[in-house]
Amino acid sequence: MLPIEITAASNITLSEASRRDTEITTVRDRLLQLDPDGRRFASVLRNTIDQLLNGEATGRYDWSTLFKTEKTHAGTLVEINLQREFMFDDGDATDYRIAGIQVDCKYSQRFGMWMIPPEAQGHLCLLVWADDRLSRWSAGLLRIEQEWLNGGTNRDMKFTVKAKHRDKIIWIWRDAELPENVLLHLDEATRKRILIPGKNKGQARVRELFRHVHGKRISRGVVRTAAQQLDYMARVREGDKGRARPALRSEGIIILGDYQSHQAVARALGGPVPDEGEFVAHRVARARPEHHDRPQAAIDGDYWVIARPGEDADPAPRLPEAQESRARAVSP
Repeated sequence: MLPIEITAASNITLSEASRRDTEITTVRDRLLQLDPDGRRFASVLRNTIDQLLNGEATGRYDWSTLFKTEKTHAGTLVEINLQREFMFDDGDATDYRIAGIQVDCKYSQRFGMWMIPPEAQGHLCLLVWADDRLSRWSAGLLRIEQEWLNGGTNRDMKFTVKAKHRDKIIWIWRDAELPENVLLHLDEATRKRILIPGKNKGQARVRELFRHVHGKRISRGVVRTAAQQLDYMARVREGDKGRARPALRSEGIIILGDYQSHQAVARALGGPVPDEGEFVAHRVARARPEHHDRPQAAIDGDYWVIARPGEDADPAPRLPEAQESRARAVSP
């Protein structure tokens, strides 16, 4: 997760807001207590976008392919999924009650285009933005005041925040990293190799995914979209020789999951560490003297390094048995 950057100007804004409106500070502090680095919030946004794409049933991976009605529904899903994750109490005239304070939630996939209804005036709003193509998201708090809004010219008489008043927003997380939609960001040729058309190609698509995408955190949603099957996670695991892990072992490819033993291997290799519901694949080679400057991981009685592009890989080792609990975020 990217660090939270607060400029001197925004520090002044926060200080002024604290004096003028202690409820903003109270809600901000409570959200940071629940999610200090924003990982849980980012995970909710990632999962909500994947829920809308519904790749398992549709094969979609791009927000632009959603129907207008689906995009309109995104705000409601973000609101619901945040409440489920953080167990916010229901508000009376608002969506939530956070630290006992009434808070409305407004989401937009276009920065600054939060739709504010007339009844939100005077309330605190949690303003949320996420852009899947930029892999960025933000969330901040604003007490809605009439003079800060553009006039409601749409059918529902909803307002937007004037651009010149967006500096009034107290950002909790600003331009933070959204877990990457890997399929969206692949080059077209690689994506075509992975997304093999036709029915009953789920296992083949998952193998191609891990054959071609290395050194990146691959979410469960990406695997679901590739497999387009109910038992998509089984397409990765040990078992039948056609599954991704055993099938790609002969090509020198390991697929690390979110188990603690796999995360330890990921750290030792010096690559990304898979979080809950994620995988990271690497081509590996047995450590040799010429690899002395590379991170090495002990796997199955030998030491291994990540093979660089153009280097030969060795048949990959079998990973440690993954029986311990997966890593999970701290509960509120």
